[in-house]
Amino acid sequence: MQPLLTYKGAVFPWHCDEMGHMNVMWYVGRFDEGTRHFFHALGLTPQFLRANNRGMAAVEQTIEYKRELLAGDIVTVHSMLLDIKDKSVRFGHEMRKADTDEIAATTTLTGVHIDTIARRACAFPAEVRDKAAMLHKSS
Repeated sequence: MQPLLTYKGAVFPWHCDEMGHMNVMWYVGRFDEGTRHFFHALGLTPQFLRANNRGMAAVEQTIEYKRELLAGDIVTVHSMLLDIKDKSVRFGHEMRKADTDEIAATTTLTGVHIDTIARRACAFPAEVRDKAAMLHKSS
């Protein structure tokens, strides 16, 4: 599939640690913002989740840090669907330095669709699976 642009922003001095580069907590935060936009593209909007007593729980995440980001850098996050099953979705993000398109970090996540009342995994609705199939075809 063609990756979706799910985040764009700047690295500010307060994002940097004592070594002068963006601290890992901010990489995770940017990836999380990308996740929200990615879920929206699948139809997992805040409105849908609240109205249907549903949520998404992260169950696995791996991150690879490839290059430093410094104050003043503009970064983008590009997201792609890797796999969707009945109750779970696996997806990835690439964080890039916008002016050079160099990959600064990548992450792969697995999320589980949950019933927030029963507190257990539940199947994605057909609409979400259909949107996922359309995203997967759009390569």
